Amino acid sequence: MSAGARPASALAAVGALWLGLVGCASKPAAPFDTLKNAQVTMLRLQNYEPPASQPAAAGAVPVIPGIPPEIQQWAQQAAPALQQLLPPGLLPPGLLQAPTLPAQQQQQQGFRFHGRLVLGTAQVMDQDVREELGELLGDEDNFQLEHQPCDYSELGLGWSSQPGAPNYEVLISFSCNNIRAAQGFSWPHATGVGMKPELVEALANVIQRLFPTTTMTPGPVSTLRANSLALL
Repeated sequence: MSAGARPASALAAVGALWLGLVGCASKPAAPFDTLKNAQVTMLRLQNYEPPASQPAAAGAVPVIPGIPPEIQQWAQQAAPALQQLLPPGLLPPGLLQAPTLPAQQQQQQGFRFHGRLVLGTAQVMDQDVREELGELLGDEDNFQLEHQPCDYSELGLGWSSQPGAPNYEVLISFSCNNIRAAQGFSWPHATGVGMKPELVEALANVIQRLFPTTTMTPGPVSTLRANSLALL
């Protein structure tokens, strides 16, 4: 009987080892593995500031200086579908035939995040949402090499793994279809910084929960280091 029990015991040990390996493989890549238990802030950013002397024409997709033709094509083809997933006002004014923000609203912006005007912030208080973000951003299978070679970010994400520790910060761009490390770490995924469609849709779902309505007034960003924000 003991001889027959040994194979079963060995199989159980192999099964436990396999489950352990699967668990390790599914763990989000660092530093995204710290998001679940971190202090996390999501920021809505104005990814492009058109020159005051070149206002966007009403009702038309403008030719914005500095944005590659590929992004203009994206605005006309792919972006309208994405716009259905995102809260209004998240993508850059004028790029999706949306009205440019009134001057008085533009002047309300009190600080910047990596050089970009902050339009609003959300503290990610729900641990399940933080864990979801960690799993999405920490999975290299959600990324690809293909993306637009530009730097226009609509979102920022900052978190601290423990009090007093340096912040990790990323910039997220739907118009350029990429996410990049902005502070505190090097990008961990060899698959690239381009977002696959499944990741875009999943992030859009998270954003709808964090920013259910359009708000243009920045809130407190206590979890972000002061040197990450430059007063206007």
